[in-house]
Amino acid sequence: MHSFSHYMQDWLYGEDGYYTKFRTIGKEGDFYTSVSSSMFFGGSIAKRLIDVIEEGFLPSNSTIVEIGAHQGYLLADIVQFIYTLKPSLLETLKFAIIEPQQENQKAQKKYFTEAFGDVIDLEIYDDLSQVKIPDAFVIANEIFDAFSCELIEDDKMLYHKSDDDFIFDKQDDFTKEIVQKYGLKKGEVARGYEDFAKAMAEAFDRYEFVTFDYGDLEPRVDYSIRLYHKHQSIPFFALTDFVKDEAEKPKDISLKQLYQKSDITYDVHFNHLIDAYKQNGASMHLYQTQLAMLVNFGIIDLLEMLRQNADEKTYQAELNRAKMLIDPTFLGERFKGVVFRKG
Repeated sequence: MHSFSHYMQDWLYGEDGYYTKFRTIGKEGDFYTSVSSSMFFGGSIAKRLIDVIEEGFLPSNSTIVEIGAHQGYLLADIVQFIYTLKPSLLETLKFAIIEPQQENQKAQKKYFTEAFGDVIDLEIYDDLSQVKIPDAFVIANEIFDAFSCELIEDDKMLYHKSDDDFIFDKQDDFTKEIVQKYGLKKGEVARGYEDFAKAMAEAFDRYEFVTFDYGDLEPRVDYSIRLYHKHQSIPFFALTDFVKDEAEKPKDISLKQLYQKSDITYDVHFNHLIDAYKQNGASMHLYQTQLAMLVNFGIIDLLEMLRQNADEKTYQAELNRAKMLIDPTFLGERFKGVVFRKG
């Protein structure tokens, strides 16, 4: 019998896990991300980077580091916008990716070689423990929703017995500590935030870390754990024996069939994440909805630059894609951004 976090870790990262294979994101995959929606997501982050350097928090020879870069599209979009907005920075900035999955590393190297040749020198690391960089601008999109978690109800947590068989039993010490700290009754407790924040503190002397994910400061009072399969969202518990009403169960599909073949995710409890970074020497510089943060970063200014320099058809096409990032009914309100600083 193993805790749910162990089961989720195997689902996503174990042998044949969901993320050990290269996954298509977007229309042909299981889900969309902001990166797959519009290049202006990366453009807004590039503008933020330039502002951070111009205000003096980071030097012009900093390293831009993306964690969990999938194919490398976000970092590539950032490079393209730096070239447009302040090309001289490409002579001094360095670029790196933290990526444990070998298939993703191959795709990233291939894409950057095809896009930039030898103009951009890209370093790829398996893990943060390999990194020692003095000044870094770090970015990550939707990584914390893929940290394994425990599922709790009152003073118990979920354990996996076999196949589709689960049971609630006694909480371990870490889970109990988080439950008591935040007054949790039902929902998810993420594992690994503290270790990850510590690893970042050890990898970078000074950093600004910009990350986006779905969730809220306060945790939900119910489970958000769910599967994404071909753009269909399926509540995890609907596939277990905890649901007694057969009408609530999805037809013709089982948990066993979806194991390691679909994404499994949950809402981020941002107060827990923020506290983990504060415990490791960082301060929270900014927390906003994705809509507010991208406007803060300058997405409206970038779209106006496009309007002035592109034909109407190109402008309207890019505008419609960018709207998905800030539309309150799509990604704009559901997703949150947080900026941490250390140093």
